[in-house]
Amino acid sequence: MPTPGPASAGSRVRRRLVDLHGSCRSRGTTLGVSSQEDALADTGSPDHGRTEEPIDALLREAHLVGPHQVAGLLRRHAAALGLTDALVYLADLQQTVLLPVVEPAGPGMDRQLNPLGVDSTLAGRCYQHLEMVQQPTMEGVRVWMPLLDGAERLGVLGVTVAAAADLERDGGWLTTQLHRFAAVAAEVVMSRTLYGDTLVRIRRRRELGLAAELQWGLLPPLTFACPEVTVAGALEPAYEVAGDSLDYAVDAGSARFAVFDGMGHGLHSAQLTALAVAAYRNARRADMSLIDTIEAIDLAVSTAHPGSFVTAVIAQLDTDTGLLSWVNVGHPEPMLLRDRRAVKSLHNMPTLPFGISRALGREVAVHIRTEQLEPGDRLLLYTDGITDIRSPDGEFFDVHRLLDLLAANLAARLPIPETMRRLVRSLLDHQQGPLSDDATMLLVEWRSGNERTVLPS
Repeated sequence: MPTPGPASAGSRVRRRLVDLHGSCRSRGTTLGVSSQEDALADTGSPDHGRTEEPIDALLREAHLVGPHQVAGLLRRHAAALGLTDALVYLADLQQTVLLPVVEPAGPGMDRQLNPLGVDSTLAGRCYQHLEMVQQPTMEGVRVWMPLLDGAERLGVLGVTVAAAADLERDGGWLTTQLHRFAAVAAEVVMSRTLYGDTLVRIRRRRELGLAAELQWGLLPPLTFACPEVTVAGALEPAYEVAGDSLDYAVDAGSARFAVFDGMGHGLHSAQLTALAVAAYRNARRADMSLIDTIEAIDLAVSTAHPGSFVTAVIAQLDTDTGLLSWVNVGHPEPMLLRDRRAVKSLHNMPTLPFGISRALGREVAVHIRTEQLEPGDRLLLYTDGITDIRSPDGEFFDVHRLLDLLAANLAARLPIPETMRRLVRSLLDHQQGPLSDDATMLLVEWRSGNERTVLPS
């Protein structure tokens, strides 16, 4: 859950409430509370007043809460819907457990709330498959709902209802309201993360290294989806990642994306890569060509870190036609997958790593290649930390093993962020210990038709 750009909690949740639920029809100004009430009144619920009033109250109050007050805010407004014991669990950085968000002083502090395993609990199943899960308890039925910021998984929301039949009564009215409440809750959590460290700390199971702090603060959201393109990334080791990074931007008719690997390890490597990413974003936002972008990054690295270098793949996809253009800057070749099978590696004459050409007194020679994609094609970009992974008996985790695992998970039609999570778990299982180098992956799908698998079901 990398830090998003600044946004008002109230404005974000209002937009999401209308965008995510087509049953709402806004009139007047989208962000006005009165027009939001009109939109919610059109939902046709058996008694819309009993739902719209709590949700509107939540929207209004969200403007004036800090991160440490989110748990109480959601608990109070869930109770107004007849839902008890509302509690948010956020995924840790490695996505192995779900960690509870409790009030500094209030319900939940007087009981032991343990982390919930992503691979071993019903709450974890909800997180993996993005589906509502019911769990019978002594108090009634515990209902787990996924929390999403766009396509980015944040965690889960747990609430208790008296009986499973309540979810189906009145044509599933309460189920609809649960989906709506979870959408608003996710936006409140995400927007409040900007204003304090409470929610950030919860996701960390141990201290983050300084280099990793720099890199996590630089990352875009690790999942994005729209009808034209879907993007998902993964980095490991989460708490010590230093020289690897990724970035992307999706705009009208274009998706631009890149992976980076800075020389060495530790803080210097993180600073080097952070500069390369900043130079990439600066050139991209100035709408520079691929050639000019490569030259701008090389100049930045050469000037600020003489004697150091960064490898990368810098790519641009025309999302209307499927024409891919890319430059390989001394990096492992991207892989093209079609019909869930690896077709080929995308070969290109490598450009020298950023920082090398000028150190040698040469001009930057940029080699651009193109490839025409077919609808449903997938591209996998990765760093050499993936193929450097070895089991205790010395067996390398080669790219063919990676592609086989990727194909198997894609065949299971898992949500794309879950596919990436499982790939990372496979890397760690193979190593049977912490990784000795950063390992980063970026998966890009063009018109696969799978973008809705990242939405709650």
